[in-house]
Amino acid sequence: MERLTWKVRISVLWLFMAVAMSAHSVLAFMDPAAMEELGEMQMSAGMFVFMALFWLIPLIMAFLSLILKDSTNRWANIVLGIVFTLLNIWHLTEHLAPPVVHQILVVGSTVVVTALIAWYAWRWPKQVA
Repeated sequence: MERLTWKVRISVLWLFMAVAMSAHSVLAFMDPAAMEELGEMQMSAGMFVFMALFWLIPLIMAFLSLILKDSTNRWANIVLGIVFTLLNIWHLTEHLAPPVVHQILVVGSTVVVTALIAWYAWRWPKQVA
């Protein structure tokens, strides 16, 4: 039962990450300054793929966290948790100048959530034989 609790915890955190990124996008489209900046930006197909993966990977990981075997699950969550934490820290620095409070809150929460994913995966209970 304890293993299932860890799996569900991590799965919910991945879902939180995906929902937070959705909220981040919606809020960006409501912010006139962000829309102006977005209008000036050249969006390539690669950029759209990167943005899609930023949503899809957390959703896929939410599912995989429930079905993968423990050792694979643990390492996949540690590695992707660290990678997404670093990406989210970089993303957060993009919103610091000029500071946009609602974006800092949403993106800052994704830093905390992905760090928790890596932490929970690291502390995954050892399987008793």
